[in-house]
This record gives sequence, C-alpha cells and structure tokens, in this order.
Amino acid sequence: MTTTEAAAATPSPAPAPPFGRALCAMVTPFTAGSGHLDLDGAQRLAGRLVAEGCDGLVLSGTTGESPTTTDTEKAELIRAVREAVGDRVPIVAGVGTADTPRTVELALAAQKAGADAVLVVTPYYSRPPQDAVEAHFRTVADASCLPVVLYDIPGRTGTRIEPDTLLRLAEHPRIVAVKDCSYDFLGVQKLLARTELAFYAGCDEHNLALYAVGGAGYVSTVANVVPGQLRAVLDAFDAGDTAGAARSQQRATELIELLMCAGLPGTVTVKGLLNALGLPAGPVRAPLLPAGRETVDALLAAYERLVAR
Repeated sequence: MTTTEAAAATPSPAPAPPFGRALCAMVTPFTAGSGHLDLDGAQRLAGRLVAEGCDGLVLSGTTGESPTTTDTEKAELIRAVREAVGDRVPIVAGVGTADTPRTVELALAAQKAGADAVLVVTPYYSRPPQDAVEAHFRTVADASCLPVVLYDIPGRTGTRIEPDTLLRLAEHPRIVAVKDCSYDFLGVQKLLARTELAFYAGCDEHNLALYAVGGAGYVSTVANVVPGQLRAVLDAFDAGDTAGAARSQQRATELIELLMCAGLPGTVTVKGLLNALGLPAGPVRAPLLPAGRETVDALLAAYERLVAR
C-alpha cells in the first residue's frame, strides 16, 4: 500500500464537539421562602459542576425552569455564572419561546450578557408546520452572532423538527448542534451520517448509546447531582474501555430512571435531591410542586448506592 493509499484508508478524526462533551442542564437556584433568583447559589453550583467534570453549562433550559423565569432573571443568571466560571467552559443560554420576535430578543440579550451559544427550542403550543419551524430557527440564527443549538423535544413542544428540516437547517453557518430528545435513534444516526451537526443526547439513558454512534456527548439533567459519574462513561469509551463505559452507564441507570422517568419533571426530582444533599437548588416555581418526602428518600438511597460503587 502506498503512502497515499494508507492516508486515504485512515479515517479522519472526528471534529471536536463545539461545546465539549459533558454538558449539564443546570437547575436555576431560588431562595427558600421568597423564591427569588439565588445568584450566589447559582455561582456555587456552577463552580461545583465545572470542578467535577462538566465541559459546559446550559442555563435556562427545561431543567432551568425557563418558562417561569423573567427575561431579566435569565440575563442576570448568565452574568453571574460567567463571573463564577470565567472562560473555563462555554455557557449555552436557553432562549427559546413560542414567539419568534421574543426569542430573537432573548438571543440578543444572552449575547450581551456573555453567553457563548444559544439553545432554541421548537416553538410550542401553536404547532407550526415545518416551513414555519424552519423559518423560526433561521430568523433566530440570523439575528445574533452566537452559534445555535436546536432543541428537539416533541414530547413537550408538540412539534418535531423533522429530519428533512434538520438537513436544510444544517446548511446555516451558525446552526451547529442539536440537543436531541426526539427518541428517534434511527433518524439521528441518519442525520449524523449526512450532516456535520453535533448531536447531544438530551435524555440521560441515551448518553452512551448516542456517543457510541458518533454523537458529541450529552446535555444532562442528572449531571446536576453526579457530574463525575456521568463523565466517567464518556472517558471510559474514549479510552477504548467500551465494557467499562457500559458498566458505568448501567450503574447510573437506577438514578436516571428515578430522576427522569418516575412521573415527575426532572427539575422537581433533581431539586429535591440537591436540597437533600445540601447543595444549591431551593424551591421550584409554580405550577411545579416540590417532591414529596418518600420520593426524596428513594432518590437519596439510589444516589448513595451509585456514589458508593
């Protein structure tokens, strides 16, 4: 085999994920009693997450209770977390709403506050057809200088970003990634083969599976409480220890299920567990209600089993 032939036979290394591999969908801490934004708590939580292995932080997403925080609070949160973590990790700011002009305003405000990218969810409730979905994302991507992460979560929005729509959106120079909660594993694999979009698992049970077929990593709610344990899954896989990666993912499954698949929103369960561990979280905002004692006890037991291994 000639040198030219050998070079052609060697696969090119995968491009580096645009925001790192291990991202946390961070909760938004509120103060006990008043329920005001707890910026000190947010800074302490962000510092802990970065120290324990998170490559990036996603603020004001679903887990961050974006529907019940004000535009001012969203900008304040970005500034406070940026102050806490400096330039050590990227900050991705959730700006998606059901209203295109307001989403543009939030994207511009996030850019001004110091975000590195924006997370834009499919417009919800109005159930726009695919040409309107595409126009919405293009309008937001055209409006600011920040990279855009599309957020495909039809279980909450009622509307899927269809694969053909994603193929067209992938041509936009600032649309660079997708947080995938579509539960369409086959469709995602086809898109990975046909685009350069970075796909991040948005459902913790898919963290390893998506990474193994070429995903960029994850945006994890569970990482709020066990950032190191989840990162260890990707580290083992990258080191060639696929069996070890599988074992680490399996060990986390009990806690993932209790936090994300037990009938309560992940924000509720994660905040319940964080509060029980003495970490910054505080209450959830209405209409959400706090996790009950029985739920928290079960979460604590599963957490202790995981960290003891």
